[in-house]
Amino acid sequence: MFQGQRLVLRTRLESDVPILHRDLYDDVVGRVRTDGAPWIPRPVTNSPFIVKPGDDRSAGVAVFTIADPDTDEPLGSTLLWGIDQHNRSAHIGLALRPVARGRGLAGETLALLSHYGFRILGLHRLGIETLTDNEPMIRAALAAGYTREGTIRQSAWVDGSMRDEATFGLLAAEWAAGSRPDGAPGSAAV
Repeated sequence: MFQGQRLVLRTRLESDVPILHRDLYDDVVGRVRTDGAPWIPRPVTNSPFIVKPGDDRSAGVAVFTIADPDTDEPLGSTLLWGIDQHNRSAHIGLALRPVARGRGLAGETLALLSHYGFRILGLHRLGIETLTDNEPMIRAALAAGYTREGTIRQSAWVDGSMRDEATFGLLAAEWAAGSRPDGAPGSAAV
């Protein structure tokens, strides 16, 4: 578990799945903006939020539930995906439930994931891809020290049209030099 000021990143519990499925997967409008696959109706028993045996770092993914530190209520889901041990890189995925949006939790989540990726996994680079009109995620990435690296033109099929994606990256040395939202060096306790 990784403790922040207003949230924790912890292992996914079976009891998290119905909440995350209802608020993040069954929100079709939101889901088609964040997932590279088409939305199809799924029962909670086949939710993409279920962590199955083998869904771990050896499979190139590390999955967390974002939770309230006082109540343990799930606030969202986040993961490192495409973990590449040879090139020491990974990508970040993040989704907050509607009740958790607009509170600055994405930036704090990115800070904790950066700590995990750089200090625990020994990665060299973390990347984020998001739609160019996803202003909250763009603000969170910049606040967490990520650099906007470019635009991938018309790369995402979203709700009937092609959309541009913005790419962001953070290197381990940048993070260690203090690119965290609180200004603390990368070695700060988590």
